Amino acid sequence: MTEFGKRLRATETPIPGLVLWDLTVHGDSRGWFKENWQREKMIAAGLPDFGPVQNNISFNDAVGTTRGIHAEPWDKWVSLATGRVFGVWVDLREGPTFGMVFTAELDPSRAIFVPRGVGNGYQTLDPDTAYTYLVNDHWSPDATYTFLNLADESVAIDWPIPLDRAEISEKDHAHPRLADVEPVPARKILVTGANGQLGRALRAELGDASHIDYVTREDLDLASPEVFTARHWRDYDTIINAAAYTAVDQAETPEGRREAWAANATAVSHLARIALEHRLTLVHVSTDYVFDGTSDRPYHEDDPLSPLGVYGQTKAAADAIVATVPRHYIVRTSWVIGDGRNFVRTMRELADRGVDPAVVDDQVGRLTFTGDLARGIVHLMAERPAPGVYNLTGGGDPMSWADVARAVFVSTGHDPQRVRPVSTEEYFASASAPVAPRPRNSVLDLSKIEATGFAVRAVEDVLREYLAH
Repeated sequence: MTEFGKRLRATETPIPGLVLWDLTVHGDSRGWFKENWQREKMIAAGLPDFGPVQNNISFNDAVGTTRGIHAEPWDKWVSLATGRVFGVWVDLREGPTFGMVFTAELDPSRAIFVPRGVGNGYQTLDPDTAYTYLVNDHWSPDATYTFLNLADESVAIDWPIPLDRAEISEKDHAHPRLADVEPVPARKILVTGANGQLGRALRAELGDASHIDYVTREDLDLASPEVFTARHWRDYDTIINAAAYTAVDQAETPEGRREAWAANATAVSHLARIALEHRLTLVHVSTDYVFDGTSDRPYHEDDPLSPLGVYGQTKAAADAIVATVPRHYIVRTSWVIGDGRNFVRTMRELADRGVDPAVVDDQVGRLTFTGDLARGIVHLMAERPAPGVYNLTGGGDPMSWADVARAVFVSTGHDPQRVRPVSTEEYFASASAPVAPRPRNSVLDLSKIEATGFAVRAVEDVLREYLAH
């Protein structure tokens, strides 16, 4: 019998992501009423905002009708309009809980959220039972299902009505035993800009697992409208956007301006739309160039954006776009150093060749090594703190570019006095091509990401490691 008057409440189960819910049902002599799906209240109570797009109803005439066990490629919100069922859920996802079982009785006052890849089955306990479920992807004949036999001995489900007396389809009778079930793979991660310095560092950090896709512009043109259908995006959980146009001076030219806006804004708007429509997490890398550098303190994540040049303007536009995605992380960084051509390598080569460089000393910031940047991105993906902007650079005292050059000279056994400090204006005085304006203060406050448990490493220590290898 349906229980009236319960408060909306969630109960975790041993299967990760499978959550049993008590629903509030109002009843009297005429019958009853409930809010079977109420997005605002249920999300506030902890239900994932899973974005249902289709509602299905399975009507069952007789007691003992038994269906399952089916794992589908979408999330489900299961509830009853009439009757009762004995529900069975088996984790068929790859991982340590593969094969774990949970059972519960459902009536109109109880519902359950079933995540993708968890096998679902039930047996009716009342006649005329209406079993309903919301799903967050449209049914497709091309969808991939995973099945488990209702009578599997290893999960040993204690069905209220023995299966030899139950109503079961021939198709459900023929499903494989657990030992023959291929686990449902994890949702995928897409890493763009795979051949860039950060992309290579992310590959080193994440590895080459089968659920991680690394793509370049040749593989996937993010600025093309065709990107919306280039993947079955429901198979993905996260996009890490490590692709960007970073030629800050070239961006000040007519051709460079077009390329910068296409790569840094149009492409990002496409990724944001994909993330919105398919409930994905979007991780995007931002830059100190979204600020004008006039602050007399380190920049916080919520400081107003005020970019000086085209590159900074395109990146600021991207930040605003990505912030519209509910599940987003904007990782704002500065002065990135990786395994390709960069400032540190250039200074080392000049030192070894006996060249005494003139280096700017009125721009101040902190280096960020791509290994640490990749490590920070993976940390955010694992910890899942509140969505938003997170500053992520190297730690320690801020340095000018001239200070960095001197540190390189010292670490490689050369006289740091060979580095001649100059102003930005002096350095670019003879330039014949357009020069982008640079922020003079690029120091970012790191307290927010440190509060998530991420250990920021001092620039001086990482620089020595980098040069040693």
